[in-house]
Amino acid sequence: MSRIDQAFTRLRGGKRKALTIFLTAGDPSLARTVDLVKAAADNGADIVELGLPFSDPLADGPVIQESFLRAIAGGTNVIKSLAMVERLRISCDVPLVAMLASTLVINHGTPRFMKDAAAAGFDGIIIPDAPVDEYDEFLEPARKAGLDTILLAAPTSGPARMKRIAAISTGFLYYINVTGVTGGADAKPASIAKDVKTLKGMTKTPVLAGFGISTPAQAKAFAAVADGIIIGSQAMRVIRSVKRTADAPAALGAFVRSVRNGMDGR
Repeated sequence: MSRIDQAFTRLRGGKRKALTIFLTAGDPSLARTVDLVKAAADNGADIVELGLPFSDPLADGPVIQESFLRAIAGGTNVIKSLAMVERLRISCDVPLVAMLASTLVINHGTPRFMKDAAAAGFDGIIIPDAPVDEYDEFLEPARKAGLDTILLAAPTSGPARMKRIAAISTGFLYYINVTGVTGGADAKPASIAKDVKTLKGMTKTPVLAGFGISTPAQAKAFAAVADGIIIGSQAMRVIRSVKRTADAPAALGAFVRSVRNGMDGR
């Protein structure tokens, strides 16, 4: 079992839902990213997504776009991100998912990237701009390297597309709550219930809901519909809200704990 599968086994045993936190590798620095991942894990995050920065992310709103640009300006790239994850793995066992543009995978060399990502300590991969009907070039190298392949479904995905996405997603399936970009309008749990139920009828892979979730109350509401939730933009806002980057891990930890407590009804 992968670390992701183990996490969901534990969650099911405790009748709890998954909390996934998205962070940008290299913002505010790669060294601080290590501290932020640990803070998230120590305060209730079951999975951490690490966005490898790209200059033109299609699905991300201004909060994550700006974090990518800051990380790139600070010198973060794929090689340095992988080295950071390798250092992180010495002291942190939280499941890690790489989220990055297909261009970065291809430029690194697809089989090489999958192998290097797994060797560094990643457990899964999300390539948000790789449509399911063009995913074959990534699927076999990822599976060969032992990485879970996490695909995205959206309100605009038709039944045939959902079926294909469900068939090849492992680890978890990422359901996008709203059309548009990250950090935009708040989503409504009732609006995703039908699609999530449809997806869950197609696969035993957990379905997590992301986009438009920023508060503990929203997290609890969406977790009642899906197998867990994903928060990205709000986590990055919390990190940027502090005056000193040294205070960012504590601020993020407090936010993650509030969301975890909200999901658990504490």
